[in-house]
Amino acid sequence: MAENRAKLIAAARRAFATKGFAAASMDDLTKEVGLTRGALYHNFGDKAGLLRAVVAEIDGEMAARARQLAGRASTDWDELLVEGAAYIEMALDPEVRRIVLLDGPAFLGDPSRWPSQNECLNLTKQAVQKLVLDGVMTAVDVEAAARLLNGAALNAALWVAASEEPHLTLPKAVEAFQLLATGLLANRS
Repeated sequence: MAENRAKLIAAARRAFATKGFAAASMDDLTKEVGLTRGALYHNFGDKAGLLRAVVAEIDGEMAARARQLAGRASTDWDELLVEGAAYIEMALDPEVRRIVLLDGPAFLGDPSRWPSQNECLNLTKQAVQKLVLDGVMTAVDVEAAARLLNGAALNAALWVAASEEPHLTLPKAVEAFQLLATGLLANRS
């Protein structure tokens, strides 16, 4: 069952990335991996369930990539900024752009309600809590600050993905995210 699930997710990633969610045929997808539509429905409920699984997988990979890049930063504050900027920059990746940032919200609704986004929020809460306790960030409600930082990064990525010129939009989005975040510093200099 796990093997069938993995095959369907891999095939869906390819189809959704190249054709888009709406144009991807479930018959073609299941045929490609030698399974029936019944296997798709059994594992995911429906086509939207398959999209949810694909988005969760890619979102998890995005979070891991952002954390990996952030791990190279010299301070906890820089880690937070690098992670947010990395998330926004991933909007240039064609697969991320199409599946997570364009089709995901269009067919699955508000990304802030996705389980994968809530995992990111929890990690941001932990980072903010540490920064507040260490006196790097001003004393602020941790959940409020984490939600605003996550929301800013997500909305910046959505803007870049929907932009007609994403490469020109990206630096503006990253700069604005970093300026907004800097407003939370305890000692702005």
